[in-house]
Amino acid sequence: MYKDTFNDNVTLYTLLNDRRPTKDGLFPIHYRITYKRERQYFKSGKYCSYSDWELVIDESKKGSKRATIIDLRNEIQLGHETIKENIKYVIANNNGIFSFDKLNNLTKKNISDTLNSAFQAKIDNTKMDGKMGTSVYYNCALQSIKKFMGDNIKFSDITVDWLNKYQKYMIKNNATYTTIGMYCRAIRSIMNEALKNSIITVKDYPFGKGKYEIPTGESRKMALTIQQVGNLMKAEANETEKKYRDLWYFSYLCNGINLADLCNLKKTDIKDDVIRWYRQKTINTSKKKVKIEAVVLPQMYDIIDRWTIKEKNTDFIFPFLTGQESPEDTRKIIQKITAAINKYVKQIALRIGISEISTYTARHSFATVLKRSGANIALISESLGHTDLKTTNDYLASFEIDEKKRNALKLVPE
Repeated sequence: MYKDTFNDNVTLYTLLNDRRPTKDGLFPIHYRITYKRERQYFKSGKYCSYSDWELVIDESKKGSKRATIIDLRNEIQLGHETIKENIKYVIANNNGIFSFDKLNNLTKKNISDTLNSAFQAKIDNTKMDGKMGTSVYYNCALQSIKKFMGDNIKFSDITVDWLNKYQKYMIKNNATYTTIGMYCRAIRSIMNEALKNSIITVKDYPFGKGKYEIPTGESRKMALTIQQVGNLMKAEANETEKKYRDLWYFSYLCNGINLADLCNLKKTDIKDDVIRWYRQKTINTSKKKVKIEAVVLPQMYDIIDRWTIKEKNTDFIFPFLTGQESPEDTRKIIQKITAAINKYVKQIALRIGISEISTYTARHSFATVLKRSGANIALISESLGHTDLKTTNDYLASFEIDEKKRNALKLVPE
């Protein structure tokens, strides 16, 4: 009932994926396709417990005739049969050769029938790929959307009018335009995939010029001047504050490296006084894989020496990760370190009159200090790991309002 084999070494198997339960103790039901030792999973959008799964697959067991079990069994079987027919179609229309890409285009169209299930598939996929931050982002968006419109939102529901109503709902519930923009970009990403897989048509696509345009929140000015950076590093501080200030300063000097990348830096990444790394944030999304390079200044070597635990045998520069952590544990460790840096560096900053500072400030300050010093925008863009200059220009634009104000005052006669 739930397993089929085909020529060209293809196997279809429907299973309960028990790797990670939901908060309710349920597990996702997946369709697994195996081809030449490669496996891909397709989400059914359905969940159930171990005990209910036993009733679904064994109709002889007591309780297997319950209406909810029968409905679930029928829905799962329908999905299985749909993928089965799609596999046959791909092989028959591809010179007898199976292709995951061609199957994806057919299957996603048939089984991703609601926005909710498409969101859940995205959440599950990013979690299985170890992209915990992305998974949390899509989950937050999904929970907000569900509160607004429920558990069964059809793709056809997502219109310009629907998005405008969702925006008003968010504003009424005190959401910022930054949050609204984030969640609407998540919806747009799901709709882009739906458009790509022919689940919706261009005519039904609600985003873009003349349709719904995603709002953008006002960027926070989080860049320090070179003088403020100097004052921060010279300020009196206790030992704990100094320790976490080191990490903030290292991030600033190291091209504004984010904490996930900093924690993953290895000793072998340093060669000839240059440190090189791939951005964790974009390594799986960028077509062109380009390593970021930063010169290792003497101040950075001093910080590394202060943080090095001599008796600890590790490949990592900083002693936070072992390489054996799960994606969830890695995320928790990085969040804990980030919180500590924000807490202790802010304590120092407040004492010298700097009110806004965080790990983000280090990255913004790196870029803005270089720009104000006359550095080439292309060099700044490359150092930040941006893929185009427009991103860098947009990134830097909001930090220059104070400079514009100072220049404007020069127009006024004394």
